[in-house]
Amino acid sequence: MTNYLLAGGGTAGHVNPLLALADEIISSSKENKVWALGTSEGLESRLVPERGYELLIVPRLPMPRKPNLYALTFPVKFQQSVNLVKQYISANNIDVVVGFGGYASAPAYRAAKELKVPYVIHEANAMPGYANRVGAKSAAAVGITFKNTKLPKATFVGMPLRKEIIEISKSDYRFEGAKYFGLDPSLKTLVVTGGSLGARRINETIEASRKVLDAAGIQVLHIVGDRAGLEPIHEGAYSRIAYCDRMDLALAAADFVVARAGAATVCELAAIGLPSVLVPYPVGNGEQRFNAESLVEAGGALLVEDSKFDAAYVAGTLIPLLSDSKRVMAMAEKAKSQGVTDGSKALLNLVNGVLKGK
Repeated sequence: MTNYLLAGGGTAGHVNPLLALADEIISSSKENKVWALGTSEGLESRLVPERGYELLIVPRLPMPRKPNLYALTFPVKFQQSVNLVKQYISANNIDVVVGFGGYASAPAYRAAKELKVPYVIHEANAMPGYANRVGAKSAAAVGITFKNTKLPKATFVGMPLRKEIIEISKSDYRFEGAKYFGLDPSLKTLVVTGGSLGARRINETIEASRKVLDAAGIQVLHIVGDRAGLEPIHEGAYSRIAYCDRMDLALAAADFVVARAGAATVCELAAIGLPSVLVPYPVGNGEQRFNAESLVEAGGALLVEDSKFDAAYVAGTLIPLLSDSKRVMAMAEKAKSQGVTDGSKALLNLVNGVLKGK
């Protein structure tokens, strides 16, 4: 029996790989035990318990960006979080910590180091986040999703994907997906998503393009995100929903996808073999552009800047592309060539290799 603590969360892009590894751990041996470490504000607060795992809570402590009162109090608050995680590790006899980045991971790495418990890092993005860049220096091992990621001790494992996504990559769930969302499986279907938090530019552009998409005979499932403030509707060939708990079925129903270039999204599209237009998030360190690099270079996706994804792009580029079935099929094959479907198993092998070397 091995006790694992998996740290991470915030958005679905961090939570889903954590849950994928958790499922792989339990399926490898029913004697294993898994705890997740996260905040009460992130999606993990809902998704982790729904999956049947216990969530241990730590405070959400963003790194201070400027000298102020918060920056002065941060070191004390951070050490308090570290001490709390040390209590979790000791109380549950944790054998190994696996971190996925984000607010929960930084104190988990420090706590594991202070208790001399090995920890393993999984970096989802091509450009590593701060917590993982710092944590990698003392990690027992580091798993990366993209081969162009630069971290010490890096081993390519790919992205741990949910079993639902893996099943879609092996089977045809198109009719099941269409039925779930009330779509017509005979129509060419475009799925649009900005991720769990949504994407303003993508939402506005698709809203402005509804008529031309409908005129082209293209059915749209538009996932706008919880924070968009847009009401769910179903009008003709256009369906709008706020949040999608069954992205596996949404992708199963899709012929083509417009999305942000989050690491999980890029990896899921490749695993399934779905062609796409990727619109990287324009704020931050630009990691989404690098996430999309290999898929775009292979010809499985197009990349468009956020500022250039507008109604003119939809009318002049997207619709003609979707109307070219041969090109869409060719893109699908090229996307599939980049897919990795055993990321969960590869990451677990990396973690277990560390345990064997203790």
